[in-house]
Amino acid sequence: MITFLKEAVASEQIAADNGRVAQTVRGILDDVRARGDAAVREYSARFDDWTPAAFRLTPGQIDEIVARVPKQVIEDIEWVQAQVRAFAERQRASITDFEMETLPGVRLGQRNLPVRAVGAYVPGGRYPLTASAHMTIVTAKVAGVSRVAACTPPIRGEVPAATVAAMHLAGADEIHLLGGVQAMAALAIGTESMERVDMIAGPGNAYVAEAKRQLFGEVGIDLFAGPTEILVIADDAADPFVVAVDLLSQAEHGPDSPAVLVTTSEQVARRAMAHVERLLGDMPTRDFAAPAWRDHGQVLVVDDLDEAFAVADTFASEHVQVLTREPRQALEKMHDYGALFLGEGTCVSYGDKVIGTNHVLPTKGSARFTGGLWVGKYLKTVTYQEVTDTESSATLGEVCGRAARVELFEGHARSGDVRTAKYRGGTLPWSDHDFTGVRADA
Repeated sequence: MITFLKEAVASEQIAADNGRVAQTVRGILDDVRARGDAAVREYSARFDDWTPAAFRLTPGQIDEIVARVPKQVIEDIEWVQAQVRAFAERQRASITDFEMETLPGVRLGQRNLPVRAVGAYVPGGRYPLTASAHMTIVTAKVAGVSRVAACTPPIRGEVPAATVAAMHLAGADEIHLLGGVQAMAALAIGTESMERVDMIAGPGNAYVAEAKRQLFGEVGIDLFAGPTEILVIADDAADPFVVAVDLLSQAEHGPDSPAVLVTTSEQVARRAMAHVERLLGDMPTRDFAAPAWRDHGQVLVVDDLDEAFAVADTFASEHVQVLTREPRQALEKMHDYGALFLGEGTCVSYGDKVIGTNHVLPTKGSARFTGGLWVGKYLKTVTYQEVTDTESSATLGEVCGRAARVELFEGHARSGDVRTAKYRGGTLPWSDHDFTGVRADA
């Protein structure tokens, strides 16, 4: 049985807002298609008050910007990128090419080829999300992507120096101070000054997410992403103060970020809720966290942990934090989530900033059918086949002919027929071309 101590406030504005966002994005994309750099420059001026001589930074500009970043910040960026790189390298090593022989002389193979060019978007907006540079660029480079064009917006007309440093240290081949839909359009469509890419990766606001949605198919994307989400599973051993702090750690992303607690303990639930209200009082980011908790926060009390895990799966949350006596139970009990954070010793903020797993994760229930950004997203798994044994080809042709005709594909059937006839020295019922006595065994 589920008892709701707090429910989310349904918003009738969501559909209308989504429609306005989609219309705005469509107009910008169409304008960039028509006018290229001129349109990009106008939107950058309108939305970011940013009109440099060129959006792409030169090597000299990059060096000058990186030199302004404090030494400790640079060391921390390098340390975190080492964690991300180590995990990504292990992921890449787990994806193997292979070739197998299924019949005599019939070889089937698989290759994993990196996408040639990727656009990596590193958001600015409310916060300079330096960590997104690690997640999108380092991972792409480990996958073997040869060209990474990275974009980030200026923040209130200023260059986000730490973000530029992170992009540079991550291995970006190009760095553009350009944000929003205009950046998505330039990357995907291409302009006079920016060569188009094959795939776009990275998080962003509702407009960036909608631009990726509309551009999907014209370019590849990592995944559709919405507001950041957290779901905490807690039993009666959980510390309510820690629960509250961790819920608010994600609520501060924005006023539409869901924060959900599913617990077997009503006492933990009520104490955590009380801590949330007290913590919000002087939280520097309460302008975002408070409305997120008010409108999208939920607290559910359930009978036992099995029910907690089952309820959590129905949310398919981006981040699931497990604060229970035996947190590793979630590995066996749960199926639908973007990332699991097991035990009090870890937290979603570690995943966001420092631990090494990727923080670009599925939201809005899409964890039901996809995982987050990883090395494999930047790879195309392609196959090949080769048949060198003529008798095996003749056998395949015989079966192919029958199978294709079941589907009424006569042309397909004939491709099989001709190999059977040629390699066994026979005739074709649909042609006077005669292979009798030929037997092309070479």
